[in-house]
Amino acid sequence: MPGLTALALDLGGSHVSCAVVRDGSLLTRKTLPAQAAGNLADLLVPIADCADGLMDAAGISWFDCAGIVLGFPGIVHAREKRVLATNAKFVDATELDLNGWFTRRFNVPFYIENDARLALLGEQAFGAARGADDAVMITLGTGIGGSAMLNGRLLESKHGLAGMIGGHLTVVLDGRVCSCGNRGCAESEAATAALDQVIDQVAGKDAGLLNDGRPRGFSELFEAVDRGNEAALAVLDHCLQVWSVLTVSLIHAYDPEVVVYGGSVLKRSRDILPRIQEYVNAHAWTPGRNVPLRVSIFGSDAALLGAIPLIESSR
Repeated sequence: MPGLTALALDLGGSHVSCAVVRDGSLLTRKTLPAQAAGNLADLLVPIADCADGLMDAAGISWFDCAGIVLGFPGIVHAREKRVLATNAKFVDATELDLNGWFTRRFNVPFYIENDARLALLGEQAFGAARGADDAVMITLGTGIGGSAMLNGRLLESKHGLAGMIGGHLTVVLDGRVCSCGNRGCAESEAATAALDQVIDQVAGKDAGLLNDGRPRGFSELFEAVDRGNEAALAVLDHCLQVWSVLTVSLIHAYDPEVVVYGGSVLKRSRDILPRIQEYVNAHAWTPGRNVPLRVSIFGSDAALLGAIPLIESSR
């Protein structure tokens, strides 16, 4: 007997991933361009047209759809089905009645959740955290996302913040001012958006290959590391230290059975996770055990696959 079917949307800084999902599978999918600096309202009609097309392609009627799930890159109150804060991404989202708009347009239930929390749901149901009731997920990309699950359920709190802003834990006491207003957040010290500043601070004029005029993302950083560039190695060491300290802090906060790492930076997981695991084993206070670190199985699809367990947990 087939399981639930849903329409899943994962809103990113440069695109919207849309998919028809059933259990742990994507039946159909499509990616739409988006600009985080723009308005979400301008994307609603294109998203709706895309959703209709995907449902037709999958041969599924809206009558048989359990709901629409939107993963949003900001602070979300899932129970109230609204965006609380956007941190300069789709800034109009806090003013939009997304629940009203989607339910009027499609006549199916609407759900919304933070994108990193959805990714953890997908990995816990079908992927790297499967079988774990207590889990943490850290996503490394343009920003740093964090999410936590205890007793098989995402953390929930009255104001919607619990377990949602792991990337904004302080890891450097006198660090850079973050976009959230805090100082020394993990995101401001070791995310792609901060990498230019990190390179200038750590390497300065000695950046060598990192000053060749090309964009300075993690792909370019690892390329310079592979060529033995000392400045690149120093920058990577800084980022690894930040990620390691963040991981230990989240382990101490939530006592997970496993920590799952996702995001675009994990394309070089072989150079990242062993170093962080070594630090965690040495510094995390977890008597009698070491907490394993695992790479996301589904990568950028994890949040889409989190749609089904989110709906099931809401029933």
